[in-house]
Amino acid sequence: MDYLPDDNSRYKDVAYWDERYKTEQTYDWLGSLSKFQHLLGKLIKKDDSILILGCGNSSMSGDMYNAGYHAITNIDYSSVCISNMRARYSDCPSMTWHQMDVRQLSFSDASFDVILEKATLDAIMVEEKTPWEVSPETACFIHQALMEISRCLKPGGRFVSITFAQPFFRKRLYARAQYNWSIKHHSYGDGFEYFMYEMTKGEELSPEDAALEQKLLEESKSPPSSLITAQNEDKEDFLSNINL
Repeated sequence: MDYLPDDNSRYKDVAYWDERYKTEQTYDWLGSLSKFQHLLGKLIKKDDSILILGCGNSSMSGDMYNAGYHAITNIDYSSVCISNMRARYSDCPSMTWHQMDVRQLSFSDASFDVILEKATLDAIMVEEKTPWEVSPETACFIHQALMEISRCLKPGGRFVSITFAQPFFRKRLYARAQYNWSIKHHSYGDGFEYFMYEMTKGEELSPEDAALEQKLLEESKSPPSSLITAQNEDKEDFLSNINL
């Protein structure tokens, strides 16, 4: 890949993405739609109103449109990306493109049947050294995004999150009663396993996920354990795992 930055922190820098999108045509983190369409088709109806977060220059939006999902709104915080993608798909009039921050969605409450992200939250977490303990800054960013996602979902709507993060780690972020959703997960991939999380608005957390939330709340009131210190020595680069 010719566009790898010198430092992972640049994945959070809009200037990096603006420059990259000036020349890069298409890149699909975690694989193209064909890799997980068998799962997505069970969660989304053709007439659903869909919001795609951090759309980038992925072919996913166009592939979904061609598959019959026409009510698609795309956002990305790169103006270069949005300009390019709007021009590329100008022949898809019901698919719209907007520059926007995932933490400040300019949509009314209960606007969408489905909100979908693929590796967008992963990119936000690139500077984390371990999935065991997310920094307060990143945790705040993720929480703001998830609150906005929940707000913009219709009752019974679904937030679909596609990631390389295993349930043990990602559920620690998603399992909160205040988001007002239940959590299920699925997996796909050959050789390396990727995950699709399905959060349904208005459903309660399972007893298992509610217990996880309570456990994490209790842990947050306690001093860090030696286990966390040991796990911090694992400096695996998360993004090295997300290219199929």
